Amino acid sequence: MTTASDTSPRRVVITGVGLVSPLGNSPEQLWAALAEGRSGVDRYEPLARADLPMGIAGLATGFTGAIDDFGDLPKDRKKAIRKGLKLMCRETQMAVAAAQLALADAGHGEAPCDPETSGVVLGSDYMLTMPADYQDAMIGCSDGQRFDYTKWGGQGLGDMQPLWMLRYLPNMPASHIAIYNDLRGPNNSLTMREASGLMAIGEALRIVARGHAERMIAGATGTRVLPLQAIHAMQTEQMADTAGDPAAASRPFDKRRTGMVAGEGAGMVMLESLESAQARGAKVYGEVLGFGSSQVADTNLKGKNDKAIANALSSALRDAGKTPAELGHLNAHGLASPQADIDEAKAFRTALGDAAATTPLIAPKAGFGNLGAGSGVVELIASLLALEHNALPRVLNYAEPDPQCPVAPVTEDGVAPGDLFASVNTTPQGQAAAVCVARTA
Repeated sequence: MTTASDTSPRRVVITGVGLVSPLGNSPEQLWAALAEGRSGVDRYEPLARADLPMGIAGLATGFTGAIDDFGDLPKDRKKAIRKGLKLMCRETQMAVAAAQLALADAGHGEAPCDPETSGVVLGSDYMLTMPADYQDAMIGCSDGQRFDYTKWGGQGLGDMQPLWMLRYLPNMPASHIAIYNDLRGPNNSLTMREASGLMAIGEALRIVARGHAERMIAGATGTRVLPLQAIHAMQTEQMADTAGDPAAASRPFDKRRTGMVAGEGAGMVMLESLESAQARGAKVYGEVLGFGSSQVADTNLKGKNDKAIANALSSALRDAGKTPAELGHLNAHGLASPQADIDEAKAFRTALGDAAATTPLIAPKAGFGNLGAGSGVVELIASLLALEHNALPRVLNYAEPDPQCPVAPVTEDGVAPGDLFASVNTTPQGQAAAVCVARTA
């Protein structure tokens, strides 16, 4: 491993991927759905019955939280994870599963990583307690008609489950992953909503490039469909119209778009120095060439996403030493919210100039909705698979161009992905991140 005194950054590649998503929990399942143009959005019965504006969602129905969902694990690791499931909320379970799948894909399923040179950077949404966790405590502070607040600090909290807090701390996913896999290197947790995944990749890129680790698991986990997160989304986001076919509800950049579809999922990648990957003959999905981030808000703290995305994308291209003309495709945030897509298209024009209108664009949220913090890395994995299969997936539900979104969504099969792509994500608060990845020879 190089030392901190070395000035030349090392090349960093992706050698493993893992995911939990509405389109499957393996690269093969994800690619099959993307290639077929299949949607993972369906009726969401718990809220559909309540006649709320979230009667549809992208649910990771193939992930139950059972130990078999965590991959083919060595016996001791399987035992440890099964024992620890009681300490994990659903987001943490998805994160740990995606990380185990990425480690196995990178060749570290049975053969462990070198502990001292391996670490974790993991992003998440805010993790909110399930209402059932409060139930007994709240009943104990009520006379059946009124809630007595004076009892909460003593009796109420005393009735909460002892392990309650550990299930919902946002640093727990990274902690679990490091403990189960004996990763003693750099470890960090980021809570930046939809920007979290690419921010985690950006930090892991810097850690490996400067020689502070040989390999890092990086990614994020998130949800917009659990009860309290769903309520928050419905209060703060423009949701898609629930009438009609759920699979047609998410329409990024289409003139008929009505809002975002909520979802859940997690995505993880193994970032590794090129030297380490070559030394062990590892499969390489792509080389991470550049990263950029930006946060822009007005005086009322309302996010200025057009400027933030433009700043992040421009910075990532500069960091990669590439020009807009060299981009093979864009992997857009593509929220499908009317104003959000306009802002993103404007950002692309600012950062890429004339190339914004002609660079092929994909928007995976059309097929599974907004997975919260989990979206970005699952989307990036989609682009890595496009490089591997040398074809871009179509943007589902894009039929009527919007003059206010002068971009080039992929609408036909067989469009080449090029040798370089940029993936972007942003939050309603104006935090944006972008990553540039190149095909390797």
